[in-house]
Amino acid sequence: MGDRAIIRIADTGVGMSDDIKARIFDPFFTTKPVGEGTGLGLAIVYGIINEHQGTIAVDSIPGEGTTFTITLPLRQARQQEPAARSDDERTHPCALRR
Repeated sequence: MGDRAIIRIADTGVGMSDDIKARIFDPFFTTKPVGEGTGLGLAIVYGIINEHQGTIAVDSIPGEGTTFTITLPLRQARQQEPAARSDDERTHPCALRR
């Protein structure tokens, strides 16, 4: 699995029920009144972490608080290098327009 960074963010707030916890990463889901939130924050966070090959998990107990655990790789997997162009492709006028 390789080296990973683990970040935990916890509070001692009101926590959340299993029903709410199951939906918190859904786009546009919010527990706030209409006009006070878009419900995009955690959906965006989830997407960014996923794009970096990481994970985010939530543990919450109503009345006790919530902990988010983010795990990220310390190194990105190497991407394949693009195939080298031939001399013809580098000097051909069409190659200059790419």
